[in-house]
Amino acid sequence: MHVRDLAQAETLGIFSPIAKSLALMHWPGALTLVVPRRSDNTSHNEDSLLASAGLPSLALRVPAHPVAQELLAAAQCPLAAPSANKSGQLSPTQASHVAKDFPNLPILDGGACAKGLESTIIGCLQEEPVLLRRGSLDPSELEKTLGFKLNYLPEDDSQTAQLAPGRLARHYAPQAGLRLNAVTVEQDEGLLAFGKNVPPCENQCLNLSHSGNLIEAAANLFSHLHELDTTTPRIAVMPIPNEGLGAAINGRLERAAASK
Repeated sequence: MHVRDLAQAETLGIFSPIAKSLALMHWPGALTLVVPRRSDNTSHNEDSLLASAGLPSLALRVPAHPVAQELLAAAQCPLAAPSANKSGQLSPTQASHVAKDFPNLPILDGGACAKGLESTIIGCLQEEPVLLRRGSLDPSELEKTLGFKLNYLPEDDSQTAQLAPGRLARHYAPQAGLRLNAVTVEQDEGLLAFGKNVPPCENQCLNLSHSGNLIEAAANLFSHLHELDTTTPRIAVMPIPNEGLGAAINGRLERAAASK
């Protein structure tokens, strides 16, 4: 659920000292915290029960975007705000992507997403926090706040798929097939490139970052996949360094490439 600030978040969830320190340092921003859900009998907490699908935990975030903050202020209540795409498919990063999936629904257009990736999700349900999903906030920044290394939940841990979005075996997927770590391009493939040394490609080629900048690559990931998905039946993806934001990018690409 999206909330205006930490004070509103604390009416819905129970924040440990660690969860509170993360919220104070990184909210508003691209950090989602999964905390125990309050069970008080209030209208907001009845809504949070629905938003959590009956789980004893709740995912909360304070968005930084001014349009999102204006919407929360106008609504005067927390908002359940999942990604504006059909389940398992490519995440939208601009209004036109949303319109493609939901042509008959009104769209609040806040412009293209600046960071490109979804929020980083941290589980604060036990004594020690756990990284549930890599995202646009690098875990190293959170570790600076905490003063210790985060525990990382294995990417293939299907038992925790309900705890946080983006943990299903197949997710973030285009209609086109994906071939990862490609160093050549087949005749029927478009190319999602990275860096300067790009192999020849007869079809459309989009480069996540010519300079090899992972921040730029993350910002371009889904918009480039959306575009390639409209022009080619298969997409070859060049290797991306598995460090920092690169690990978040690769995690999404691996799920997108998983078998249907």
